[in-house]
Amino acid sequence: MPKATPQRSCLACRETKDKGELLRFVLAPDRTLVPDLQNKLPGRGAYTCLKASCLRQAAQKKQFSRGFKGEVLGADADALVQQVIHKLEERIASYISLANKAGKVVSGSDQVQEKLKKGGAGLLFVATDISPDIGDKFRGLAQLKQVPCISLFTKERLGELLGKELRSVLIVMESGFVGSIGLEMEKYRNFFEEERE
Repeated sequence: MPKATPQRSCLACRETKDKGELLRFVLAPDRTLVPDLQNKLPGRGAYTCLKASCLRQAAQKKQFSRGFKGEVLGADADALVQQVIHKLEERIASYISLANKAGKVVSGSDQVQEKLKKGGAGLLFVATDISPDIGDKFRGLAQLKQVPCISLFTKERLGELLGKELRSVLIVMESGFVGSIGLEMEKYRNFFEEERE
């Protein structure tokens, strides 16, 4: 008989979901609230939906204090949202670095353009601070070849992830990294879903 998936309720909207679909928070020893994106930190957890709106509502209504049965430090709504955004971005960045170490990343305008034309590209990352004309050129080529395109990091940050100078574009080649980065990007987009509407 299959084991039932644990269910938890969101502190804000009270909706019950599978534990893995929610954003978990734990308390540090000094009672500071810490987001636990991987659900691996020790201790009692409190959960919100993976949405900025639910996180803000839970923080503003002091639901974390209720959930942890006592005073909670660092439960400011805006600070928590920024902390979660930072952690989500860092998870995506770490996958890019791992893909690079595994030899699954191509960077530099000419090499990226050639790889897009030849095939084998899994994801295209375009720097957020790239010139609009060049960005449109790469996005158009990626769309033509049906390669998902992501703009999340600056040129400097993309270069840092590869241990190189500034990088305007990079490709993560078809591999297991594409699926992992795709899942993390889905979480990232879902986090902002209601705030964009």
